[in-house]
Amino acid sequence: MADLRGFSESTFTFDGVTRPIFRAGSGPAVIVITEVPGITPSVAAFAQRVADAGFTAVLPSLFGTPGREPSPGYIAQTIAWACVSKEFATWARNKTSPATVWARALARDEHERCGGPGVGVVGMCLTGNFALAMMVDPVVLAPVLSQPSLPFALSKGHRRDLNLSPADLATVKARCKEEDDLCVLGLRFTGDRLVPAERFARLRDELGDSFVAVEIDSSKGNPHGIRAAAHSVLSEDLVDEPGHPTRNALDQVLGLFERQLLSAPAG
Repeated sequence: MADLRGFSESTFTFDGVTRPIFRAGSGPAVIVITEVPGITPSVAAFAQRVADAGFTAVLPSLFGTPGREPSPGYIAQTIAWACVSKEFATWARNKTSPATVWARALARDEHERCGGPGVGVVGMCLTGNFALAMMVDPVVLAPVLSQPSLPFALSKGHRRDLNLSPADLATVKARCKEEDDLCVLGLRFTGDRLVPAERFARLRDELGDSFVAVEIDSSKGNPHGIRAAAHSVLSEDLVDEPGHPTRNALDQVLGLFERQLLSAPAG
C-alpha cells in the first residue's frame, strides 16, 4: 500500500456490490479503471499525474491487491479469474461487460461529489472498453480506451469486436453524432496482439471523426526502441521523457481531460 500514500480510501456500493475506492486530488472526477493485475504502483503513478493536473483521480479496485507489484504469476492468476468471472465478457462477442453497470453508477456518484461538466474515464487492458460502454451515461465526457483487450482476439470477429452490446453501441454512436465536441481517445502499440488493428478500424468505422487513435510503433527496429511486447501505454511501458511517443500519448490524454472537463461549462 506504500504506493497509494496520498490516496484516501473508502468504498462504493451499488446494487449490493461494494468495492474499495482510492481518491487523490480535487476538481472534476476522472475514473481510472485499472488494468491486469490490479492497481499496481505504475497505475497509481498515472492516477497521481491525473490528480496533479487538476482532477480528482478515482481508482476503483475491481480485482487484485491494491499497491502490489505485478509479476507473471500474479498476472496469470488475475487473467484466470477474469476468464471465469461473470463481470467480464472475455470471450463473448457483442456483449457489454456487466461490471460497467457498477462503474457507471460510480461515475454518476463522483460527478455529483466533484462537480464540473462531467467525468473522464480511463479503461486499461481488460477494462479498456469500459470507457466506451460507460458513454451510455451522458455524464461521461472524456473517454479513453487504453489498450482495450476484450474480447480476446480468438477469431476475425473477435478482433473487430468492441466489448459492447448492439444497444449500447447504438447509444454511443448517437452521442457521437449529436455532440460535436465529443472525442473518444484510443491508445495501442502497433505490435500488441491483445489489441488488434482491426479493433481500432472498427472504432473508426462506427464512430467516425469522434474516434482519435494513438497507435505507437512497436515494430522491430522502431526508432524509439519500444519492445515488441509493449502493452501498457500509460503505466508499465510509459517512458516519461519529452518527445517519447508514450509521453506524447499521456499528454494527449491529460489534454483531453483539460479540454472536456476544465474548459467546458458545468452542466
